[in-house]
Amino acid sequence: MLTAENITYKIGNNVLVNNVSVTYKPGVLNLILGPNGAGKSTLIKLLCNLLQPTSGKVMYNNVVLSGISIKEQAQIRSVLSQSTDIAFPLTAFEVVMMGRYPHYDVTAAQKDIEACTKAMQLFDVEELADRNYLSLSGGEKQRVHFARVIAQIWYAQKNKYRYLFLDEPLTFLDVYYQYHFMSKVIQLLKQKDLIVVGVVHDLNLAAKYGGYITLINHGNIIAAGTPKEVFTNENIKNVYRLHPTIENAGNSIAITFDIKED
Repeated sequence: MLTAENITYKIGNNVLVNNVSVTYKPGVLNLILGPNGAGKSTLIKLLCNLLQPTSGKVMYNNVVLSGISIKEQAQIRSVLSQSTDIAFPLTAFEVVMMGRYPHYDVTAAQKDIEACTKAMQLFDVEELADRNYLSLSGGEKQRVHFARVIAQIWYAQKNKYRYLFLDEPLTFLDVYYQYHFMSKVIQLLKQKDLIVVGVVHDLNLAAKYGGYITLINHGNIIAAGTPKEVFTNENIKNVYRLHPTIENAGNSIAITFDIKED
């Protein structure tokens, strides 16, 4: 379980996240949505300890995050940030192996190599293993980083959850690989000890793959729940300033938008 209780984050007098409380469970894709500047990335950075809240607390499995050592955090928690620049001419496999660094001191074990190999196979980048990372396209680099963050938490740990944070993971991907990535995450979530929290912009992708949606604006939670509960005409109008047409067919939702002068 991942829980945040009344977390606030301020820079000077600016409140970026305002008294937010959330609970994210394993086995379901938890997605955070909102317009630019809503506080999405700040919230996910607070949840994964890249930022510390001004007030409130974040807990992993009922343990306050600040009480877990940095090394232990790195062994159970993996983060794909918006910025993943690497300036060194490493091979793609060496980049993926970076995800295993928290698990060994000097030399990678066979299980570390196997984790990287399997993660690269999962995201269809095994043929890039020997390529110079700097020679890859933006989409190829992003897929290599998918393998890196999954390799970091590849193995389950006894009596512990694993945590995966994804801050706008679909950047640089074409439409095929956007859907490919989301379907792979859903596949990974069959492992019931895995908690995944991601930030995305596409409401239709969120409606298709998201199990629990947190909609935020100006640092405040506007709505939280299933896609059908969150993606209402009123919420979308208020947050995105768009006029939606929402079509429900069984368990699926399709949303189209129009801009109208009020």
